[in-house]
Amino acid sequence: MRLRKHLITVTAIAALSAVALTGCSSDNKSGSSTASSGSLTVAKPDGAAILATQINNPFITTGSGMSLGYDRMIYEPLAIVNPVGKNETTPWLASKVQWNSDYTQLTVTPRKGVKWSDGKPFTADDIVFTYNLIKNTPALDLAGLKLTEVKKDGDNVVLNFSESKFVKQGDVLQVAIVPEHQWKTIADPSKDAVKEAVGTGPYTIKSFSSQGVVLKARTDYWGGTVPVAQLNYLEYNDNTGLLRALQSGETDWAQIFITDYQKNYVDKDPKHNVFWGANVLSPDMIVVNTTKAPFNNVAFRKAVNMVIDRKAHAEKARSNAGPELKNVTGIPQPTGDQYIASEYKDQEFKIDVDGAKKVLSDAGYTWKDGALIDPSGNPVSFTLQDPQGWNDYVTGIQLAATQIKSTLGADAKVATPDADTWFANMASGDFEAALHWTGSGSNPWHIYDDVMNSSYIDQAADGKVSDNFGRYSNPEATALLKEYAQASDDSARTAALNKLQKIFVDDVPAIAIGTHPQLAEYNTRKFVGWPSESDQYATADPTQPSAVQVLMKLKPASK
Repeated sequence: MRLRKHLITVTAIAALSAVALTGCSSDNKSGSSTASSGSLTVAKPDGAAILATQINNPFITTGSGMSLGYDRMIYEPLAIVNPVGKNETTPWLASKVQWNSDYTQLTVTPRKGVKWSDGKPFTADDIVFTYNLIKNTPALDLAGLKLTEVKKDGDNVVLNFSESKFVKQGDVLQVAIVPEHQWKTIADPSKDAVKEAVGTGPYTIKSFSSQGVVLKARTDYWGGTVPVAQLNYLEYNDNTGLLRALQSGETDWAQIFITDYQKNYVDKDPKHNVFWGANVLSPDMIVVNTTKAPFNNVAFRKAVNMVIDRKAHAEKARSNAGPELKNVTGIPQPTGDQYIASEYKDQEFKIDVDGAKKVLSDAGYTWKDGALIDPSGNPVSFTLQDPQGWNDYVTGIQLAATQIKSTLGADAKVATPDADTWFANMASGDFEAALHWTGSGSNPWHIYDDVMNSSYIDQAADGKVSDNFGRYSNPEATALLKEYAQASDDSARTAALNKLQKIFVDDVPAIAIGTHPQLAEYNTRKFVGWPSESDQYATADPTQPSAVQVLMKLKPASK
């Protein structure tokens, strides 16, 4: 979604491609199905600055390794949790993972026969070391795991937590495991670049430069023969440049939003080009600052919620990359059908301008010359903001502003600051409304936690929040979120979730506007076996923990 000035040149791409061809030419000639062969080019549109410094530390989310996604091919997790399909958990560096009944303890059986890329054996000690690293280094506990004890128990490793991890199973299981023999000498694991990356994954770093990163397949990988001999990672500084590379075939695998993806990508080579938006439990919402006018008045929030055209948002802002968001609970369908409370099963959003005006009138709002006047006698005015260049989001707020102004008479403006300013505004509360995504997981808890948990306000450092940007404060909602997270059975979780849905519908802490699928583009010219709508074993996003799973599922395409 981020669009910035394009800096990567065709010369750079050609140079990296030459390295790729040189590195795997013998494998291509052999055509062997039992040896690694060929190459894939993976790309992101986040800017050349990502390649200015080599940072292979998997705990630095803004570093080159995590931003481009190549760390996913070097460091591996205990297990991979599928956010789509059947939401299954696939053991990876663990041969078995087992939670206790209340999800406060995880027992892990380490996989045997695994070696680090420097030849040393992977053991239970590496798992213990990694989780103790998180336990003892607050800056690494990005997901708030709250570990209390990590210990070996015979051949197994046991992790104990201070509270239930039912809603954070993926956060626990998908931690990148690092080698104790290397990391025990690192003074500050939250800042060290880790230039020499040692992992259990199928690849090692062959070269790193401002032109890109080249990974080469290991011949001793525990998972067997690595299908692709070489991975080339490139960085573009805008979606336009990356789209051109996808269209021409210079890039094979990416994750960007493409306006009219059918025409602009798929139809360029309909036999091979694939765009897939995996429908996960993560809606986009207009996050509203509930501490400031006009959104501190629930009547105005309700009225806005009633005039948004969600079909237009899906078609014009998202190019139908995902399904229209229809249910009033904000839970995407069909992925979240099983979680929608019975009283809301058949309740869908519908545009009701007359109903919205009645809500406002009943709350003391009036109109003067078509302009909406609040109960204090002031014209209603506010600004929707999202970063310049985030085309789908900017289109989304432009549509919303037009709809709100034309139906309710509120003076809805649009601002497009740079991304850094926008992120700072969201954290500090220096905004009135913005289109923002929500967290995703195997259940809707993350959706409501992101917009209703006042704990983020209470824990804010210097007034800057990390979630619940709208600063919605409702003790009942916060208590229900905790109740759901710590429940010991499904019936208790269902009861809490049903009450959360009612608060969301009645109090409108945020305005759910559209689905937020995990997007990806790939082609099948060289390799097949990719995840898709008909085979949802993972998402196809190359930056997710499942990227290594996708890679190992690939097979050479038939000639």
